[in-house]
Amino acid sequence: MTGDTNRTIQYVEPFTLFSSTDITLFQSGSHYRLYEKFGAHPMEVEGANGTYFAVWAPDAAFVAVMGDFNEWDHYCHTLLPRWDNSGIWEGFVPGVKAGSLYKYFIRSNSGEELIKGDPYANYWEVRPKTASVVHPLDYEWDDKKWMTQRQRRNSLNSPFAVYEVHLASWRRPDPADPERVYSYQEIADMLVPYVKEMGFTHVELMPVMEHPFDGSWGYQLTGYFAPTSRYGTPQDFMEMVEAFHLADIGVILDWVPSHFPYDAHGLFRFDGSHVYEYADMRKGYHPDWNSYIFNYARNEVRSFLLSNAVFWLDRFHADGLRVDAIASMIHLDYSRERGAWVPNELGGNENLEAISFLKKLNETIYALFPDVQTIAEDSTSHYGVSRPTFMGGLGFGMKWMMGWMNDTLDYFKKDPIHRKWYQHDFTFSIVYAFGENFMLPLSHDEVVHGKSPMIYKMPGDDWQKFANLRLLYSYMYTHPGTKLLFMGDEFGQTSEWNFRGELDWHLMRHATHKGLQAFVKDLNQLYTQSTALYEQQFDAAGFEWVVVNDYDNCILGYVRKGKEPGDVLLVILNMTPVVRENYLVGLPVAGEWVEVLNSDMPVYYGSGVVNTGILRTVKQTYNGRDYTLSLRLPPLGATILKWQPTASGK
Repeated sequence: MTGDTNRTIQYVEPFTLFSSTDITLFQSGSHYRLYEKFGAHPMEVEGANGTYFAVWAPDAAFVAVMGDFNEWDHYCHTLLPRWDNSGIWEGFVPGVKAGSLYKYFIRSNSGEELIKGDPYANYWEVRPKTASVVHPLDYEWDDKKWMTQRQRRNSLNSPFAVYEVHLASWRRPDPADPERVYSYQEIADMLVPYVKEMGFTHVELMPVMEHPFDGSWGYQLTGYFAPTSRYGTPQDFMEMVEAFHLADIGVILDWVPSHFPYDAHGLFRFDGSHVYEYADMRKGYHPDWNSYIFNYARNEVRSFLLSNAVFWLDRFHADGLRVDAIASMIHLDYSRERGAWVPNELGGNENLEAISFLKKLNETIYALFPDVQTIAEDSTSHYGVSRPTFMGGLGFGMKWMMGWMNDTLDYFKKDPIHRKWYQHDFTFSIVYAFGENFMLPLSHDEVVHGKSPMIYKMPGDDWQKFANLRLLYSYMYTHPGTKLLFMGDEFGQTSEWNFRGELDWHLMRHATHKGLQAFVKDLNQLYTQSTALYEQQFDAAGFEWVVVNDYDNCILGYVRKGKEPGDVLLVILNMTPVVRENYLVGLPVAGEWVEVLNSDMPVYYGSGVVNTGILRTVKQTYNGRDYTLSLRLPPLGATILKWQPTASGK
């Protein structure tokens, strides 16, 4: 080494933020606040201002921190290995200020040399640059009112009408330039009022964690503890979350504990060995996404992921985590051919460590944050995904109802003349609707990769396409379960989602699209203001069929019920373009009914076949029930009526 290098080496001073308890929890897979220990922390030590660095590199022979403060020298700021064989390298570097760029230089025990970003960095350079940035997370929150009241807003017997958003492509400063994006502040100024006006209760943000490749949509993460710098600083992101909260809108974050990319500065082979991923590529490599799978059997990795989930709830006030790709986590044979996977110790195809981790994750989150929700994206029939762990479940609050989504879209794609042959497929979702706490998703996955936008999945001419889509949304919003709609679906986007562009806002000049948007707004209002639609949304007591066997006419009818005896809505769906006048519905009780929403109203670009005034049941046995109601059923339309009990059945 040169004299200069020897002179600067003294500036790494022994210091630690870790207690022996921290190490024990870290190594037992139970530490959920590692972000307070690992990473880069500006502080004062013995009168000197600087930054404390800590990184986990258990197979490293040498670790140094390099950055713009030492001209990216690989050797002059050597971190010190802890004496307890924890694999942690740490040290305090005086003079390193907030805003400094840094990376870790790692020489593995095999002699391989790597340059890595900080897995716990709170801020990164804007891609394609890859340095971590020393950045404290100080912020004075102004959302106390929301935080103290959100238990009611986020509870399972409250309405969840979720608007799924990809921040870059909702709107762009220049739709023709994918490199230009709005800042967090600019997005909030436009998005918060829009979501509020449309009546959604929550937004779900596709992954905002730092990622190098736009084309991954955020699902290939390198910076698990940092909001992406594409739109601004972590504090800018906090301010956006706060803006939603001040508007009484919850924020759900997409979270990806299932896999990570192989970028040189990321987690893959972090210290030259398989630190974060399984060493056996039959478990450690994801063939679909060309990425690597976390080693859920390694306790330090479990602590990393556990801490990361808590981090977003703690430091960023998130109201929930939508956990991506659960099926790929819990099934060893997911997307693998015979012989390309290894059975578990019991001979089965379940990843027992991943299942154990997910249970631990949910137990920890709900113990610390009982007023948030975890939502599983799982396409399988694995038992009890949204059931408590003490019942053998995974402990999630909700689960995406992928079967409902697939069956519903398959049905609506069919020409109405053929639908009567597929009624059983359409109604099948009610058979299992109460086996989990289901969220009904029409997500980004349904409008990409040649699947076509929602409006063009619908059959018929232009009028019928929009009528069908309004009918589908009517069914979605009145079906048991919470709701999720991807951006653009609410006004009938006519092109597939393109992450490089923006939504087709110019379509709002047309009455068809404007009418659909107005209908979704009114659906949200009906859903959030009707306890019959959400009070018992996960309970069979909240649903009852009244028309389920009229195959020839393709009519379906059901009632949704709140907890109060008189809190009832009647929903009738006409799946064909034929108007049904004086259609009789058998009901078990007498009463008056008032139409509260009709998807065929002219304001929605419908034909105006509506029910006006007060409709009264008559004492007449029909379809096995004592009372009969006569209705006008709109073509390819839904009528939703509210019950008002009367003293007599006349």
